[in-house]
Amino acid sequence: MTRIVAGESAVPKRKRAIEAALAIGLVLLIAVGAVVASTVSRNTEAQAAEPTPAAELKLGYFGNVTHAPALVGIKQGFLAEALGSTALSTETFNAGPAAIEALNAGAIDAAYIGPNPAINSFVKSQGQSVRIIAGAAAGGAQLVVKPEINSAADLKGRTLASPQLGGTQDVALRSWLASEGYQTNVDGSGDVAINPTENAQTLKLFQDGKLDGAWLPEPWASRLVLQAGAKVLVDEKDLWDGTGTGKPGEFPTTVLIVNQKFAADHPDTVKALLAGHAESVAWLNEAPAAEKAGVINSALQESAGAALADNVLARSLANITFTLDPLAGSYPRLLEDGVEAGTTKQADITGLFDLRPLNEVAAGADLAGAGTSSKISAAGLGQD
Repeated sequence: MTRIVAGESAVPKRKRAIEAALAIGLVLLIAVGAVVASTVSRNTEAQAAEPTPAAELKLGYFGNVTHAPALVGIKQGFLAEALGSTALSTETFNAGPAAIEALNAGAIDAAYIGPNPAINSFVKSQGQSVRIIAGAAAGGAQLVVKPEINSAADLKGRTLASPQLGGTQDVALRSWLASEGYQTNVDGSGDVAINPTENAQTLKLFQDGKLDGAWLPEPWASRLVLQAGAKVLVDEKDLWDGTGTGKPGEFPTTVLIVNQKFAADHPDTVKALLAGHAESVAWLNEAPAAEKAGVINSALQESAGAALADNVLARSLANITFTLDPLAGSYPRLLEDGVEAGTTKQADITGLFDLRPLNEVAAGADLAGAGTSSKISAAGLGQD
């Protein structure tokens, strides 16, 4: 029985009941749709986050003999072949800080670089910018000076050069001068003036008598000695006793770094890069001297615009060890040197290294030709 109240009919009641049922149904439909949409969204995000090979890898390096693994890897096709369908593009730099700026800006994805700029980038970004994924070269840096300079005592009031403020050789020079009792400042003032200068300009300025010396990587140290009459005051290898690495006389000059986000998005591409890099290092350690010199000079002609004299290249190569080991145990000292030089802030650099891809690539392979024969250690400063 339907009760009818005065002024009201049964029809509106039934209408409201139908409307209520429709509203409830609509709410349920919206809820189900939200669940479905959420599920689709999560699946889409998961698919988007799935690591994939990169379409392109942009690689930075210097036209220096200490970057021979890059020179050879590009010239001989080791890197491009290992990368497969990933296109390889390259850009050359004069010094590390400039390469770091390009990497942080996304202009390049990976770079061959000195250790101190890598440390600086890691510290400034609070560990979010780069990871060191392999070593490339050890040694090959010297302080070369005018012939009349015979000791550190002769450097007071002199003007020296380094490739770039905050670069690996710049830090090494400032640290050594501090150990000899000299004060230097990043603005060029102090007991010894340090003028960061491009390597090619350093050679000309030294020849013109406008510089008293410079702390340089190869081949520039050799060029000043053999082509400009300089002499070696400090060979940096004599400053490293093997503490932390077990390898006296070896210090990291060039390492391979990668943008952290690129590595997370494209781990297979990073492994492919490392495979080509390992092949390049092995080739450098095994190729006949004449063939090695020919390939390096051809690559330097293309990247730096000029080949080297035979004696310059021979002297340079004699001072360098090509190795996959980044010598991670030396990095606490490198950090302290940068802090003392005023180019780096004190910080915890744990996490700077990720050598897992390198050790995966190397697993089961004969690494003797690549400068190591065992698992490569991050020395507690990352993962290996």
